[in-house]
Amino acid sequence: MKKIVIIFSTVLLMSGCAITQKTGQLAGIEHEPKLAENKMQKEFDLLPPPAGPKLSVAVYQFADKTGQRKPTPGVASFSTAVTQGAEVFLIKALQDVGQGRWFDVVERGNIDALTKERLIIKQMREAYEGKDAKPLMPMQFAGIIMEGGIIGYDTGLESGGAAYKFLGVGPQTQYSKDIVTVSLRAISVNTGKILAAVTVTKIIYSTADSVAILKSIDPGGGILQQVFNGNTGSTSATAGIFEFESGLTINEPATLAVKTTVEAAVVEMIKEGERKGVWDYRKLPVVVMTPTLTQPVAVDTEVKKEEPKIEVKKEEPKIEVKKEEPKIEVKKEEPKELVGQRRLKEAEFIYRESNDKSQKTWQFKKGTVVEIKQAGSEGWIKVSDNQSRGGWILVEKLEEVKQ
Repeated sequence: MKKIVIIFSTVLLMSGCAITQKTGQLAGIEHEPKLAENKMQKEFDLLPPPAGPKLSVAVYQFADKTGQRKPTPGVASFSTAVTQGAEVFLIKALQDVGQGRWFDVVERGNIDALTKERLIIKQMREAYEGKDAKPLMPMQFAGIIMEGGIIGYDTGLESGGAAYKFLGVGPQTQYSKDIVTVSLRAISVNTGKILAAVTVTKIIYSTADSVAILKSIDPGGGILQQVFNGNTGSTSATAGIFEFESGLTINEPATLAVKTTVEAAVVEMIKEGERKGVWDYRKLPVVVMTPTLTQPVAVDTEVKKEEPKIEVKKEEPKIEVKKEEPKIEVKKEEPKELVGQRRLKEAEFIYRESNDKSQKTWQFKKGTVVEIKQAGSEGWIKVSDNQSRGGWILVEKLEEVKQ
């Protein structure tokens, strides 16, 4: 008899799980993938842009330095408490902060794969094109290295709850609090000096709410009526114990908590660098509105009655003779289009963009003959030499090629 009861209970439990899963699928509870929400988006958008050009930064690693394992009661878990790929969150935050106007992030996390791929391209070009093979563009270097990691994950820092029961019916609530700590610092590649360092913490909450019912009821009567009839339960000799419990537990995802903490660390890093004078915000022009004062006008309080006058005007036809003045057309000479070849007066740098604050890509010797590709603004033109190395330079630094 006992074996039959155990088998029946097992079948009932498995069928109940299957029914619950199937009901959830029919109700459309299955969730589709979606982009991770940026809870720091408002702070990202409100952050002023830098006073100068974008800063070139590199992220080599952003490791988990806590050594914490995922808490599992009674089981030795090998899963870590926090993500091992937090550098992905740091790279994305550096790209998006200040509407993308602060940092240019260069790849350094998988630098081996990048250099191998560039080597393959170089070898293939030399094998098929020989000495005329077009060289690859130089890799952009970083002026600042972003270092740091997840340095703390404290679980069970605080927990508690409350519950009550009246006539065998009552709710219960519980909570627990964890804290994750992230450290971030900016290091100058030129001097090795730590320019700024910040530490940010975030609280991770977990809550559990439930309702429990425990009453003695008479099997011969209705269950709901006996549970909610307002007494302590049946005192009949055939009465049985009725117990019911339902609850919901919500845990804040630790991975999204780490993502939010890293984003907050990037914002605080920029503010810390501005306070220390490492960089500065772009100063927006202040518009001052000057008030205009008008003199008061005296108003006559007397009301004058004017009689209506009817005037009849006779209009004589007027003949107007328009004299046409001779028009003198002045033709504007259009500027001559810059085409053809020019020669450098002196040894000069070639820039990536049409301003002298952008990155220097090449340095040409004096007398180098270049081909004009495109005319820009403020006297800048785009040129390239016979090796297809090109960029922007001021036109005043060039002279015509004498045949």
